[in-house]
Amino acid sequence: MTPSSPKILFATSEAHPLIKTGGLADVSGALPAALHALGVDVKILLPGYPAVLQQGKHATPFAQLPNPFAPGTVEILETRLPETAVPVLIVRYDAFFNRKGGPYQQPGGKDWPDNALRFGLLSYVAAWLGSSGNPTAWQPDLIHCNDWQTGLAPAYLRFWPGRKPPSIMTIHNLAYQGVFGPESVKPLHLPAESFKIQGLEYYGNLSFLKAGVFYADRITTVSPTYARDIQQEALGFGMHGLLHERRSVLSGIINGIDTKEWDPQHDPHLPHRYSAKRLNNKVKNKAALQHELGLAVEAPTPLVAIISRITYQKGSDLVLGVMHDLIREGVQFALLGTGDAAIEQAFVNLARAHPGRIAVTIGYAEDLSHRMEAGADMFLMPSRYEPCGLNQMYSQRYGTPPVAHATGGLADTIVHATPTHIATGDATGFLFREMTHHACTDAVRRAVRLYRDAPLWQQLQSAGMQRDFSWQNSAEAYLKLYRSLAA
Repeated sequence: MTPSSPKILFATSEAHPLIKTGGLADVSGALPAALHALGVDVKILLPGYPAVLQQGKHATPFAQLPNPFAPGTVEILETRLPETAVPVLIVRYDAFFNRKGGPYQQPGGKDWPDNALRFGLLSYVAAWLGSSGNPTAWQPDLIHCNDWQTGLAPAYLRFWPGRKPPSIMTIHNLAYQGVFGPESVKPLHLPAESFKIQGLEYYGNLSFLKAGVFYADRITTVSPTYARDIQQEALGFGMHGLLHERRSVLSGIINGIDTKEWDPQHDPHLPHRYSAKRLNNKVKNKAALQHELGLAVEAPTPLVAIISRITYQKGSDLVLGVMHDLIREGVQFALLGTGDAAIEQAFVNLARAHPGRIAVTIGYAEDLSHRMEAGADMFLMPSRYEPCGLNQMYSQRYGTPPVAHATGGLADTIVHATPTHIATGDATGFLFREMTHHACTDAVRRAVRLYRDAPLWQQLQSAGMQRDFSWQNSAEAYLKLYRSLAA
């Protein structure tokens, strides 16, 4: 590997816009594109789901190998990520991937029963392309694995003879670990010696993610604070001990956002486009949003937006109490999201009890999410844990200061409005340390008090809108990491 221009195989189970179920797809589409723009020779490795095969119907043959887990041959096809020049390698084995349903679940919502073999194959192919068994002219210098679905690749590399490029394991969300029964070890062609505590054994089972964490040369997460959080029992999901042991090779790199899609100066979803120099148009967006959602159209009234999965992890239960208390103080709330049915219904009931003050939209609409970011005065994000988070970055870019729990990427991307940070003009939002009703309510109240001081509030808005959350920063950090492994 030459340190200046390493060849990277970026192994992932989803990549936008080819296939998406969550934030992993956004990263897997945007980060390789940003790396490619920096001159990095990067190829994405992706399973051949129906949507991927459809969009890559003009793909050309790249390589093939016998399926180690089932009869037949695995084809590897090469295409391009739409609207980019980033090469995509498709793992085509129709019996595993070309089926109705989602990438991980059947049409009825249950996990595919053969997920261990399906993503074992994805990991196997990633390792094979990095090994001396790869017959093609393109030989990756480094394997970048993402989440549990590619976690076995570092394990295969460790036990295979011959060429062994270094590997990086990126944890996007430690809660998803790819855990399967011990009977999976043999069919996956993993050596018996790997199934132990100092290996991929995890409380008597096999964990794809633990395999990646244990065997990879470097481990990254999607924010520096999350890298520290997961070394503690509270957020370590049973792996905190191993992660602490490997802390010398563990680091966090903040995700970026699509600054073209999320740009209030050019956003096609907004009735009124604006910038830090034309914040009067943001006020017009607020009036339009209040009218659209059936809220009282009142310019002075602070409007708090929440766009989130409605779950315990996202602190949705905490929000219910915060809403109830702050409505009496003249605050409006607009919520967009879906999730836990009982909490959803509680939000709906609260909105019915406070017409014109609370608007609840169950579901998700991309255009409405843009209008809420633009029309709200502040954005509430009380996640119990948040590996990186995106909405707090969208909010700052839209001049909508976030109020958030100081965890993971939220702590890393929001400059808390302390008196010092306000005086220096660096403050961009509000953080609270304790995950309690009182702490969250107090943080919103502090935001509301500052909101009533128009010059200071505009200073906060302007500081947030000038932050650079582009993917180029993340790509440069990863390129530095790749080069350090080359050295």
